[in-house]
Amino acid sequence: METLTLTGLLAKTASDFPDRRALSVCGQFDLTHARLREVVDHAAALLAASGVGAGDVVALTFPNAVEFVILFLAVIRCRATAAPLNSAYTAEEFEFYLSDSESKVLLTPQEGNQPAQSAASKLNIPHLTAKLHSADSKFTLSSTDIEPSLDLMSKVVNNPSDVALFLHTSGTTSRPKGVPLTQLNLASSVQNIKSVYKLTESDSTVIVLPLFHVHGLVAGLLSSLAAGAAVALPAAGRFSASTFWADMISYNATWYTAVPTIHQIILDRHLSKPERAYPKLRFIRSCSASLAPSIMDRLEESFDAPVLEAYAMTEATHLMSSNPLPEDGKHKPGSVGRPVGQEMAILDEHGAVQAVGVSGEVCIRGPNMTKGYKNNPEANKQAFLFGWFHTGDVGFMDSDGYLHLVGRIKELINRGGEKISPIEVDAVLLAHPDVAQAVAFGVPDDKYGEEINCAVIPREGAKVTEQDVIQFCRKNLASFKVPKKVFITDSVPKTASGKIQRRLVAEHFLAQISTAKVPKFGA
Repeated sequence: METLTLTGLLAKTASDFPDRRALSVCGQFDLTHARLREVVDHAAALLAASGVGAGDVVALTFPNAVEFVILFLAVIRCRATAAPLNSAYTAEEFEFYLSDSESKVLLTPQEGNQPAQSAASKLNIPHLTAKLHSADSKFTLSSTDIEPSLDLMSKVVNNPSDVALFLHTSGTTSRPKGVPLTQLNLASSVQNIKSVYKLTESDSTVIVLPLFHVHGLVAGLLSSLAAGAAVALPAAGRFSASTFWADMISYNATWYTAVPTIHQIILDRHLSKPERAYPKLRFIRSCSASLAPSIMDRLEESFDAPVLEAYAMTEATHLMSSNPLPEDGKHKPGSVGRPVGQEMAILDEHGAVQAVGVSGEVCIRGPNMTKGYKNNPEANKQAFLFGWFHTGDVGFMDSDGYLHLVGRIKELINRGGEKISPIEVDAVLLAHPDVAQAVAFGVPDDKYGEEINCAVIPREGAKVTEQDVIQFCRKNLASFKVPKKVFITDSVPKTASGKIQRRLVAEHFLAQISTAKVPKFGA
């Protein structure tokens, strides 16, 4: 049973590696696996004494802090459901997420979060704060001075079917959809990640992604803890390029996982302010958006480690496929690797499996998959056709069983009947020596139906013109794929996890050149 629940996996880790470092707050203090388990059980007992019971949804809004990690694990230890939320949300956004998740309690740091508290107050949701001052201090919850009995938790048995995590999709085409994920989903995904990257108690990483997002939470934090490995949280509570390598060196990091935007920030800093030495990394992982082959090459050359691109989504409790470690096979630039721990098929619109090299919708099934969106029968009907979960991504498998993504179904640019992959255009733009970041997107066009535009962020100190970019594209792309307009800019809109959404970028730049109503694009 313990391998079928995340809490069971973590209990086994605490028993197998009690004295190894589990969790650090950079420059402040460390918790061993045994101590972490002890604090989590104490926090779970405090939550239970405050009225949190099986099936209750508990909202958490924190920076990447030790209190978040403890409370997240304590909530699911109580057989309740953790609903992590971005602490930068407005009061209106908090109100939507608290209401949609049917949260019973709001948890924040001691200093609080005014927009979240306003929303919780409006919805009559109690608010509690939490603090752990040091490795040896007592974990405190504002609700109770009672010292609950730790025996209380020894009687609580976590089941694989318990809904442990509730997240929302990013809502690119409609209102965000609620995704319930069970203990079994989490345990399956964590074991898939451990196995493909061979994570062990000798590994260590620094968290650079927000823990309210599935990538940082499952791939960075939970998979490490379940492997007996160590995790360090930056002192600032979020990614900082200026402290990243110092933290990686201090905590003997062996790998890290990030989105392409953060990899590019790390690369740019390396070019402008290189470190005296870099840690010896087993691998660097990239996920949550497409990584251009030129960026992969630069990362590998700069940090002397294989860069393994992966493919994931919230509904699959993160990981679906990944390029393997060098000893297990080649990693292919432009591919998101082979399926890990689940079945994957490329289907046409009638549910027929496509041949090698033929594009269709990427579909998956396995024990890591959500059973369905919350209170959304229409979305579930569309998402679970033919006995498979439909990702909304277009891709093809090559003869080695590696998946190549072409783009989101709704992001493909249809220029006069020619279907163009924006990922392919991105890759060419990012190969330009003076371009730091780039994103291609479709815009309405009277003649072709849709035309290609792009936004480009030049490298620091470089001067790039629209004509430079267009000429470079003409040399490297078929004429119908060359962007018609190039926006030279210093930033593009991103989601809270650092992901670039083409719809948001298109709306942002079209609004600059037109006072007409900007059409809403699918994602």
